[in-house]
This record gives sequence, C-alpha cells and structure tokens, in this order.
Amino acid sequence: MMRLTSTRAGATSPAPAPPRPATGRRAGSLIGALANPRVRLGVGAVALLGTALAVRRDRVSPGEARVFRGVNGLPDAMHMPAWTIMQLGTLGAAPAAAAAAWLAGDPELAGQLLASGTSTWALSKLVKQVVRRPRPAALLSATRCRGREAAGLGYLSGHAGVAVALGAAAVPHLGPTGRALTVTAIPAVGLTRVYVGAHLPLDIAGGAALGLIVEALVSLAKSGNRQADGTSRRWR
Repeated sequence: MMRLTSTRAGATSPAPAPPRPATGRRAGSLIGALANPRVRLGVGAVALLGTALAVRRDRVSPGEARVFRGVNGLPDAMHMPAWTIMQLGTLGAAPAAAAAAWLAGDPELAGQLLASGTSTWALSKLVKQVVRRPRPAALLSATRCRGREAAGLGYLSGHAGVAVALGAAAVPHLGPTGRALTVTAIPAVGLTRVYVGAHLPLDIAGGAALGLIVEALVSLAKSGNRQADGTSRRWR
C-alpha cells in the first residue's frame, strides 16, 4: 500500500518548469530597469554627455563615417517609405499623438505626450547652438541629400529625440502589438534621418538621449504631482 501511494503522489506532482534562458532574464531585467524614470534619466544623461563630447565641428571619425555611408548609400527607391516614417519625429507628431491619446480616453497620457514631444523639440534647438556641429554635407564629401535639404546645425537630431520621447511615454500604455510597432519605429526614425543626409549617427544618438531625458523628467514630474495630490487629499 505504501508503494502504491507513493507512485500516485509522484504521478500527480507537477513537472518542474524549464529554466528561463539567461538571455531572456537579461532582457527582462533591462526592460524592468528602464521602466524606472530615474534610470532612464541617468542613461539619457550619460549618453547625451558622451555623444556631445565625442562629436567634432570640423571632422567625422572613420567609424561614424562608415556607418553614415552605409545607411546614406541605400537605394533611392526607399525615399518615400523613409519620408513617411520620418514624420513620426516631427514637431507635429507630438500634438497628433496627444490627440490620439485624448480620443482614446487617456487625457493624462495626452498631456505627457504633448509635454515630452514639444519640450524635446525646443531643447534640441538649444543644444544645437551649444555644440554647433554642421550637417553631414559640410563634413563628408559625396553625401547624398534627399528631399528638401536640412537647414541649420546637425548635432543633435530633433526627429530622433521626439520619436524617443513619444515612444517612451506611450509604450507602458500599449498592448503587445503596439509596443512592438513602437519599438521598431523609434530607431527607424533616426535611420531615415541618416538616409536622407540630414544627420550623422552621433547626432541620432544624442537626440535619442535628449528625448529619454525629457520624457523621464516629465514622468517624474507627473509622479510628483500625483503624490502631492494624494497628500493634499489626506489632509482635507
């Protein structure tokens, strides 16, 4: 009888779950860390400082030039799809995304999108004046400029910054499909700016860092306001 009981108990016990791959654990921990706005702020600040110190006003490093030419030299037939994706990083993308969130019934997200996108665009103009790096055509010969030639300075990319700011704000509110599309679109915006000859790779990295910083600051301000509201309600 004891042997039969032991056999049945063993048959009904669940099989141990397979170990989670180490790569999946690392990716999960990275995503979990970036969910903290303070971590996003720190990562963005380090990246912005690093890229700003790395760029030069009169030359481009061989490695950055190779990456630029690899993307900028892609076929002209890609111009129209690239131009379409590029619009996701324009100043107008911020109010458009905010309006979509408002219509979806999330006014808090709408405000966050509007503040993050427009602030990133405005601050990108300020950083350009501080670093004063020219556009690729002024630094690299045989640069292929597609569409309307970009005016002003190169570092950093406002398009890349706006795309990152909007994407980082929106991702926590999206489902799996929406998140996948957003995470794909964010780097695509930066690549299209290299493709049309408007920016060098470090310009894109700097813009992405600025967008991450601004979105993190807006998120922290939102959290602070929520805590302040809760405190005031408790004292009423």
